[in-house]
Amino acid sequence: MATADTVDSTQSLLKQIRSHEVSIAELSVLSSSRSVYQKNGNIFFRTTVQQATASEQKQLDTAKAKLQKVNIVKGN
Repeated sequence: MATADTVDSTQSLLKQIRSHEVSIAELSVLSSSRSVYQKNGNIFFRTTVQQATASEQKQLDTAKAKLQKVNIVKGN
């Protein structure tokens, strides 16, 4: 049986995944010559679209891995 913490964790991870997917879609619309600002901690840094997309993709992959791990633990 799933605990409230597991359900909250799963929902939080699903929100993070959706947020990263939307960010990647938004970045893909911008031209490659455009500069963007990416938040790192509490500070925004200017970067390229490609670097921001790569960072978002890495965060998306990490969130998906965490979700998979939670689902495996929940299944046991």
